[in-house]
Amino acid sequence: MRKKIVAGNWKMNLDYNEGLALFSEVINIVKDEATGSQQVVVCSPFIHLHSLVQLAKGYNNIAVGAQNAHQNESGAYTGETSAKQVKSTGAEYVILGHSERRQYFGETNELLAAKTDTALKNDLKPIFCIGETLQEREAGSHFGIIKSQLEEGVFHLDAAAFGKLVIAYEPVWAIGTGVTATSEQAQEIHAYIRKEIADKYSQQVADDTTILYGGSCNPKNAAELFAQADIDGGLIGGASLKSRDFADIVKAFN
Repeated sequence: MRKKIVAGNWKMNLDYNEGLALFSEVINIVKDEATGSQQVVVCSPFIHLHSLVQLAKGYNNIAVGAQNAHQNESGAYTGETSAKQVKSTGAEYVILGHSERRQYFGETNELLAAKTDTALKNDLKPIFCIGETLQEREAGSHFGIIKSQLEEGVFHLDAAAFGKLVIAYEPVWAIGTGVTATSEQAQEIHAYIRKEIADKYSQQVADDTTILYGGSCNPKNAAELFAQADIDGGLIGGASLKSRDFADIVKAFN
């Protein structure tokens, strides 16, 4: 059975104490909500990782992740953080390929393939992001974009390694815009992603892969989105910075 996950992406927000306060609030609200195959993941700035891991101890369904990691194990890369360093904090997950990293930092599918390999080597679970821009969707090329991001980013992995990934579909045109893909649009892409995985590996691998929706998911639309057959949760941006909103999204599973 694939995991149902609500992952919060704090992005470059919250100072150290603000982050600890928010995470403590989230734990207190959702600790009894995520059960069975459900999991809550908070992906914070690097400064918070170790302390959040300590706060999450004892809560099996609450985990911590980073928002990025370098493709090399170590070296003269001032300002970067390695997968080994992330893992040493106790974090379990790492977001790779977020559209903001692709857009602002020029991250390519080839680079992200290398980052994925390094993350897996260091026993981190990548939340691998894919998605199209508004121009690509309007041009009708969104399926091709999704396919190439999968093929060039993660389909070099064998089935066992791929099985450790979480895929997050984020329509770039719906991130931080308040515009959300309809549940039908989101389900269509999620079903397409699952079919591509089945064609590459097997139906079993596809059925076991968690695929999250990551485009302006909020307390009002979460239940409808999560009710779709191939949507297994969300990668939450702005709403993850408000404990009540984030908790309400987690509760949408139930």
